Amino acid sequence: MDNAALPISFLRTTPKGEDSEVSRAVAVEAPVSVEFNGIGYAVMMATPADLEDFATGFSLSERLVDNAGEIVAIDHHHSAAGHILRISLAASRSDTLLARVRHRVSDSSCGLCGIENLEQALRPLPRVTAASEVGDAAIFEAIGRLRGMQPLNRETGAVHAAARCASDGTVISVREDVGRHNAFDKLVGSMARANEGWAGGFALLSSRCSYELVEKAALSNCPMLVTISAPTTLAVERAREAGIRLVVLARADAILTVSP
Repeated sequence: MDNAALPISFLRTTPKGEDSEVSRAVAVEAPVSVEFNGIGYAVMMATPADLEDFATGFSLSERLVDNAGEIVAIDHHHSAAGHILRISLAASRSDTLLARVRHRVSDSSCGLCGIENLEQALRPLPRVTAASEVGDAAIFEAIGRLRGMQPLNRETGAVHAAARCASDGTVISVREDVGRHNAFDKLVGSMARANEGWAGGFALLSSRCSYELVEKAALSNCPMLVTISAPTTLAVERAREAGIRLVVLARADAILTVSP
């Protein structure tokens, strides 16, 4: 994958004290500055691949837009210091953007302080309206297929994957990144840009289940979220709030489904 991995030299030492020089691919982690309508919004550490997908998914997960059609343009600039994503939103989203920027300034100046900021951090989630009738066999099928569809992780062993899976367990598309949140944003963004929904399927993530990932699933109207590792209590609470079926510790030999 272009710009996603670079060769690095290492000194390899065995238990017998034998040294040798080896080269292996290392996942690229770079600063990505995100601007909306000329306003600096965030700097994310990410793998610089599929950045237009990331820009779209990030815009949606930040609730700055309701759909990809409200993103007028995405300009990607590469500098010596990193990457810059200049995202132009429709004029109708200006008030939403300015309100969110004000909250972010408050958050960065004093942390999450006060009732108003706490409520902003845990804003109500929409109830998922998409339906999914996925059987357990389909989940195990997707788990078995995912590893073979992670080329960057196979090369580096250092990135997360987010996959869109059909109801029969077919893995339709995968996005990878050093950050689990970024990988999911890239996947959701790729779907939004193609005007595709979950179509009765589900999301499979190669990470633990944090509340932020549940929120991204809810905002993309994903009816079922499957993660390889364990959830947090807040992730479980938010999944119940949004009506998302949550499957965790999803391994080849067993899965755990969170009770509604």
